[in-house]
Amino acid sequence: MDDDFFKIVSDDINIPAKDVKQFSPLVLAYVGDAVFELYVRTYLVSCGKASVHTLHIRSINYVKARAQAHIAHNILELLTDEEKDVLRRGRNAKSATVPKNADIGDYRYATGFESLIGYLYLTKQYERLNSILKMSLENADR
Repeated sequence: MDDDFFKIVSDDINIPAKDVKQFSPLVLAYVGDAVFELYVRTYLVSCGKASVHTLHIRSINYVKARAQAHIAHNILELLTDEEKDVLRRGRNAKSATVPKNADIGDYRYATGFESLIGYLYLTKQYERLNSILKMSLENADR
């Protein structure tokens, strides 16, 4: 997938980067969750024919907290200082709930990962976002 993949939705929406930097890490994670889910679903559909049920089961292996935490740990050293800071802020954010099937540590790192994805998307750093998403699929704990 190329950088234009992300421009479909965001070209009409213009949030200054200075404003995005002030967003709560949980708001960034909210957007990042959707971006990552769409990327994973699109990737899986591009891999060949499968039933919707099969696609759903496969996507869970990428988007569950444990897998995202694994990705975050594996790509951490490849991130810029700014990206590490966004991930750290997301990891340290206090969420009101924790999914019943997720380890709290995994959930926090997954939130950090999603915060990073949301931040890159909202600041329109599409080339870097695409690069990190590609790394994510390569480093997923499936």
